[in-house]
Amino acid sequence: MPDEAIASAVRTVELEAAGMAQLAEALGGELGAPFARAVEVIAAARGRVIVTGMGKSGHVGRKIAATLASTGTPAFFVHPGEASHGDLGMITSDDVILALSWSGETTELRDMLHYARRFRVPLIAITSREDSALGQAADVVMALPRSAEACPHGLAPTTSTTMQVALGDALAVALLESRRFTPTDFKRFHPGGKLGAVLSFVRDVMHSGDAVPLIAEGARMSEALLVMTAKSFGCVGVVDRDGGLVGIVTDGDLRRHMGPDLTGMAVDQVMTRSPKVVRPNDLAADALSSLQGRAITALFVVDRGKPVGLVHIHDLLKLGIA
Repeated sequence: MPDEAIASAVRTVELEAAGMAQLAEALGGELGAPFARAVEVIAAARGRVIVTGMGKSGHVGRKIAATLASTGTPAFFVHPGEASHGDLGMITSDDVILALSWSGETTELRDMLHYARRFRVPLIAITSREDSALGQAADVVMALPRSAEACPHGLAPTTSTTMQVALGDALAVALLESRRFTPTDFKRFHPGGKLGAVLSFVRDVMHSGDAVPLIAEGARMSEALLVMTAKSFGCVGVVDRDGGLVGIVTDGDLRRHMGPDLTGMAVDQVMTRSPKVVRPNDLAADALSSLQGRAITALFVVDRGKPVGLVHIHDLLKLGIA
């Protein structure tokens, strides 16, 4: 039984991979022009992308809508049945309808097709048949290649839905690139979870104000030790008379200069000059990489040469970046 299950899994993946290869080939050929036109229509729309479909196509549609929305293209899913019972009112002539149906003959879509025609809402179809009811009603038809389903009976949507998902992802990425969508833009729509943490900025996690350990250039190490102890970051920044960061004293510097004369020394004699720093708008993930690469625990955050904060490795690890 285990061998049969593995063989079945391999066969399924191979069949779906073959479908994906056909899709890629089609995009490089006859599917390319309608795909490019679909991107143009969506990019030019003043409203949202209304994604719709029944059954497995509906589940795929929900995923496509979510991907579009999180990558800068406002979109949401409308169930065809609910659309026929009032939710058509959500759709305006500024929107674009993206309808999915493998056969193109899904009866539940008819009211939405009539609505699109009546109110001149642009309609984009993802189907396998250009000559279907959906294909004939659409302004743009993206006809998927007819590839064998992984289901041994050829009934359960498998390869076909994989191709639908892939084409939806291709649309989202093409639109993302056309809008010059950046990681900063993505952060606005995805503040939570691992992705949100990875895209956080140093300014979001840094300590600032009185929490930052600073001391004036020329001060004695006895004073520096008091500041280091009070702030508990294992370091103190040294600033000149203009407030610019000129050095840093760390636990490592203390060990290197340990002796009876340490407390009477000037911080200038002990500090590490031109320390590694980060800026408020740097990614927190980049700050963590810098800390780990140098085997240090804290970085001063500077703006125009002046310290405005401090970021500690513990804060970054708590954020969930690693």
